[in-house]
Amino acid sequence: MEFRLSERMNHLKASEIRELLKLTEEPDIISFAGGLPAPELFPIEEMKVISHKVLNDEGKAALQYGPTEGYTPLRKIIAEQRMKAVGVNATYENILITNGSQQGLDFTGRVFLDKDDIVICESPSYLGAINAFKAYMPKFVEIPMDDNGMIIEELEKALEKHPNAKFIYTIPDFQNPTGKTLSFERRVKMLELAEKYNIPIIEDNPYGELRFEGDMIPSIKSLDKKGLVIYLGTFSKTFCPGLRLGWICADKDILNKYIIVKQGADLQSSSISQREAAAFMQVYNLDEHINKIKEVYRRRRDLMIDMIKKEFPENIKYTYPNGGLFTWVTLPEGIDAAELLKIALRDKVAFVPGGSFFPNGGHPNHFRLNFSNMPEDKIIEGIKRLGKVLKENI
Repeated sequence: MEFRLSERMNHLKASEIRELLKLTEEPDIISFAGGLPAPELFPIEEMKVISHKVLNDEGKAALQYGPTEGYTPLRKIIAEQRMKAVGVNATYENILITNGSQQGLDFTGRVFLDKDDIVICESPSYLGAINAFKAYMPKFVEIPMDDNGMIIEELEKALEKHPNAKFIYTIPDFQNPTGKTLSFERRVKMLELAEKYNIPIIEDNPYGELRFEGDMIPSIKSLDKKGLVIYLGTFSKTFCPGLRLGWICADKDILNKYIIVKQGADLQSSSISQREAAAFMQVYNLDEHINKIKEVYRRRRDLMIDMIKKEFPENIKYTYPNGGLFTWVTLPEGIDAAELLKIALRDKVAFVPGGSFFPNGGHPNHFRLNFSNMPEDKIIEGIKRLGKVLKENI
């Protein structure tokens, strides 16, 4: 049956990552494809205690509707703990609870974008953000990166050419997909440019608390004096992704626009999940939990990089992230990672081809590897399999 669909559906396609995850559900495939946390680190026993406590103490409220802005105790904890951890002074009135930070990305599109509006982003950028924004049919201006993140001189050129761009989208810490981090100096200059052109910065920071070494770099939001930075945070990478809890931190005027959008989208985030997250952080120490995660991920990062050095051909480049979940592999020009994936899947190993991380297309000679989800023995075996595929096909 043919339906008369909206124009935006012509611009949308299924997430390549999600489609790949369907293929990698087979138990014999070693998958470096998803951006999944390690499930063995989930605080299952603690959450059994917390779930009982929430239902016992607040059962009626936990199963009832709640305010669109979110559960006030959770908003206060986020402002006082998670935002302070990235250097931001905020109150609960600056916090809106979302269904993961992905909802924050979708709401950003709804709040800011009309057809053919300009979005400025890193090149490559997060596929989930690209797909969220594409629903509103903008045009993307990609800014190249080096080892210190988005190149500011190129950003300035783009703003000179597109002074009415709607926003700059950036993942400054351990960027998805490259694992690169925006230097402090470039954060300062990015904000200066945002002030000059009166353009908001969407600071997407799901990985910032997963730093393995070195000092924390202040978030862009912590430097913001004029309310130009809209910060997206999440518990998905540091706690439990299944709770689907994220947040937006912004000045009240723009946050109110997001609240209106959320009222039309889903009324509110889960009452029980919000109370469970708040109760966990009241009873247990989330920072201690995050430290355990970081230690495991650091070991897995080190192992994956060591195995890449041993098993991959010498003409392949890769990033060395100081945190987060990913490393980014660059193949010689003319090699299509999507075609390599078909071969790799036959050898029971998976990765994400890099082409879809470039919103305007091209650049097929890259792929992303996730090191957080696979245990050490599978990292060793998986990189060996992938190294064999690369040596035989490039």
